Amino acid sequence: MTQNRKNQIFNAIVEHFIQTAEPVGSQTIISTYNFKVSPATVRNDMATLEKEGLIFQPYTSAGRVPTDQGYRVYVDELADFDVARRIARETLASLRKQEKAAIAKQRVQEAVSLLSQASPNMAFATIPENDRTFFMGLSKILRQPEFLSEPLQACQVMEVIEERKNFLHGLKKLQIENEPRILIGDNDILAGIDSCSLIVTRYQYNGFDGFIGILGPKRMPYAYNFAILGEVKGLLQSNQL
Repeated sequence: MTQNRKNQIFNAIVEHFIQTAEPVGSQTIISTYNFKVSPATVRNDMATLEKEGLIFQPYTSAGRVPTDQGYRVYVDELADFDVARRIARETLASLRKQEKAAIAKQRVQEAVSLLSQASPNMAFATIPENDRTFFMGLSKILRQPEFLSEPLQACQVMEVIEERKNFLHGLKKLQIENEPRILIGDNDILAGIDSCSLIVTRYQYNGFDGFIGILGPKRMPYAYNFAILGEVKGLLQSNQL
């Protein structure tokens, strides 16, 4: 038995047991860690490791698990702290990114909720990270006299809203900038909701950006909606929600 192979087998036993809490057998070592030797060879090497006090068999017919001495040898001689440090940094970076996105999503939803409460029309925003659009106040659309008397128009609007990715794609095509933009009717609005008007702007929050706006019938309070959208966007971007 070479020292290098013995170390590799021992390392495999320790790391597999750490991951699974299950005693490790020779077949598991070969199939999981791709050792190019026979099961008999691995068993012999494991027997040597057991004699050295590094592993033991917790019960008959079981695989092997590390002893306290084995853990000590693993920590002092075999554990790759450089790789572990890199993985730890990558894990923390991923978790921080997820947490950052979750906080941004929550704040944007709070902004839409506030906007929906303040406006007589429906509010929406695109959510950071996942190309989705969040709507609040859909019932306000359906209760408008224009749509109560023209249910087909209401259905068309609802269909556009339900296709949220298409709605977002349409917003991107409109080349919305930082100042709120008012879009009226069939001259410059998204296909399928030309019976409505749209006031929309871009927002930036903690490294994320998207759209936030108000959708309603052409008979809407344009100046007020424009003003309230600007105020809510300011609260969102200044983290004052």
